[in-house]
Amino acid sequence: MFIIGIAGGSGSGKTTLVNSILKRVPYDQIAILTQDSYYKDSGHLPMEQRRELNFDHPDSIEWDLMLTDIQQLKSGQTIESPTYSYITCTRQEETVSVEPKKILLIEGILIFTCRQLCDEMDMRIYLEVDADHRLSRIIQRDMESRGRTAQDVIERYYKTVRPMYEEFIRPSRKEADMLVVGGGLNVAAAEFISSAISAKL
Repeated sequence: MFIIGIAGGSGSGKTTLVNSILKRVPYDQIAILTQDSYYKDSGHLPMEQRRELNFDHPDSIEWDLMLTDIQQLKSGQTIESPTYSYITCTRQEETVSVEPKKILLIEGILIFTCRQLCDEMDMRIYLEVDADHRLSRIIQRDMESRGRTAQDVIERYYKTVRPMYEEFIRPSRKEADMLVVGGGLNVAAAEFISSAISAKL
């Protein structure tokens, strides 16, 4: 199994890049794991506290579970990946079956902050996108899919998203083998990565 990690700040286009790759290579040869599925469950907290959670700190992720799932995939086992709701800030009862494939794509803002996770990867890609573009994408995404107002998003951005980006996410780019300027919209990068995957297949 060849494992590729795709990281970058919130709003840098990680999902866009993954979808762009999937259009270019055989879909049935690739498994995908998203860091967002592994946020710690906050169902025990009152809703007011859940709304204040910091999703951009490494401590918000259940790394041990994610590493266990990756190692099981590498050993040829199918896993049940958790699912997480940003609306309720809780882990859902539903799981998603992920079968082992020749290629595993792992994407998430914090994945390069975990040393053990980096060690599992054969190729590490970091999406470099300027702050203004990331913020506009975050506003659009959070209003459309996470039930937040523009003001909520902007307040959260300056309170946690930007500080955590500067403290943890941006420094983690030193772990990358490849920097993609322009993020998920960089078509040339998508074609290059897809060619590398095809070569492995």
